[in-house]
Amino acid sequence: MAAPLHPLMPHATAAWLVDNSSLTFEQIATFCGLHILEIQAIADDTAATKLTGRDPIRNGELSPDELERAQANPDHVLKLARQPEQSRRTTGPRYTPVSKRQDKPDGILWIIKNHPEITDNQISKLIGTTKTTIAAIRDKSHWNLANLQPRDPVTLGLTSQREMDALVSAAAKKAGIDISPDLGKLSEDRAALIEQLQAERETAAHIAEHGEPVVANTALERGEALFRR
Repeated sequence: MAAPLHPLMPHATAAWLVDNSSLTFEQIATFCGLHILEIQAIADDTAATKLTGRDPIRNGELSPDELERAQANPDHVLKLARQPEQSRRTTGPRYTPVSKRQDKPDGILWIIKNHPEITDNQISKLIGTTKTTIAAIRDKSHWNLANLQPRDPVTLGLTSQREMDALVSAAAKKAGIDISPDLGKLSEDRAALIEQLQAERETAAHIAEHGEPVVANTALERGEALFRR
């Protein structure tokens, strides 16, 4: 069963319906996908945030006839006239919050250092910056180069891990770079990790039984440590 559709701005729509209709709180709650107590708070003006009402009729989400039927019958369940428009990713430059824009040069520097196969055009689209800025960082003529630190743009919140991985994969494939994992190295790393964990487990067991271990740096110290045991 498909999920029920609700207005694009349910709280603002509920505020408008409370002020401009005789619908029951239950009807408004059902239509807006909210809890009836939230509607009660809006009606009592005790909601955490003062809401500006949003007219669902003017926005095409509710027809006047449907509203009249619901007002005449408290058991009538309001139906949304149309699904609200969803935001779509446009082909224009990516929007970046003002608070994060100063981090873009650090993200660019990280990509240039770690993935030189990614082109300036791809970087520009990924984190929403200009090719002039990217070129200045590449040729080390950027005005703030001395203060830049390479930082992962995903960590900085400039892009998602999925987008970053997809771009790295596409750029590597185009450049003929094999980015498949080295199974031999992975096996060595796994063996080293297991050995490290075993050593830590043995050390923990020794400490539990004998107390803190004595660090023996010389042959004499090691001998004294063995004698004390």
